[in-house]
Amino acid sequence: MAGRPGSSAVIGLLLLALLGAGVVVAATMGFMKVPAGQVLQIIFDALRGRGSGPDPVVVAVVMDVRLPRILAAVLVGGGLAVCGAVFQAILLNPLADPYTLGISSGAAFGASLVIVLQVFGLVLPSLFAVPLFAFFGAVATLFVVLALASGDRRLSSTSLILSGVIVAAILSAAIGFLKFLADEQVGIIIFWLMGSLSGASWPNFWVLGPVTMLGTAIAFHYSRDLNIMATGERTAVTLGVDTVRLRRILLVTASLVTAVCVSVAGIIGFVGLIVPHLLRALVGPDNRWLVPLSFLGGGLLLLSADTLTRAVLPAEVPIGVLTALIGGPFFCVIFKRRQRDDGAI
Repeated sequence: MAGRPGSSAVIGLLLLALLGAGVVVAATMGFMKVPAGQVLQIIFDALRGRGSGPDPVVVAVVMDVRLPRILAAVLVGGGLAVCGAVFQAILLNPLADPYTLGISSGAAFGASLVIVLQVFGLVLPSLFAVPLFAFFGAVATLFVVLALASGDRRLSSTSLILSGVIVAAILSAAIGFLKFLADEQVGIIIFWLMGSLSGASWPNFWVLGPVTMLGTAIAFHYSRDLNIMATGERTAVTLGVDTVRLRRILLVTASLVTAVCVSVAGIIGFVGLIVPHLLRALVGPDNRWLVPLSFLGGGLLLLSADTLTRAVLPAEVPIGVLTALIGGPFFCVIFKRRQRDDGAI
């Protein structure tokens, strides 16, 4: 599991540079064109607590409209990619991502429930209620999946994936029932379930930031143990890795990160599948590099996709639709390759 430290560091620096440049370029694009130099000046002045130039309209567009959405795209994309890397390492399956275990469906159900409750007159603070209900839905789904797979004492990949498919199918029907109950508000749920960052704001950023960074830090902390797990269950146990405990810790962590991402951006699929897979081909399977690089790669991918839907296409398309159009064929390629290599999924 040595990986390629030299090339990994170069790729990491390249991704970091591209991500930084992408944030600036994305902030210049939109109905109102803002020069890159002015964007940088506005950001630097804001960091120093100073006013920014003579035009408050430009400052408001960059700081209050574009930048929160841009940073939310980076955090959501990075968080989902890290979760995908964690799930793929735990399950030893390149087709695993936050949605394979049904966790995103659980988070979507919890967040949709808030919308339906508000339709029936229950007043809830959306900023906190949606992430909270999404987290409870994700964790409850995780516990159900673990309970279904508990017949296998070691929580094998096959048991977890099959349990996730069963629970996701049930939750899909439950979300459909919530759409029925939502009546006139069904359009909000449908658009939100397709994935969108149009409602991202600074309060969302202050929720997303700590959770995604903490989740990434925890995944990185256990990256060496994930490397050992890849050598096999018996070898990992012999080397002192409590594989069951490790799986539970990382599954709960990934569930929390997924829930917060879903609560802000809706269901955005395939980011957690594409990014770790591509990076694994470039830097190898060493999770000590794969986890942090997945965060950078996922942030760059979702930022690019969101900028395309927001500022390039003639009408804004739900970002989940775009990532599905990209990720669907990619999923098929991985599926066929795994069939060819292993004979079965």
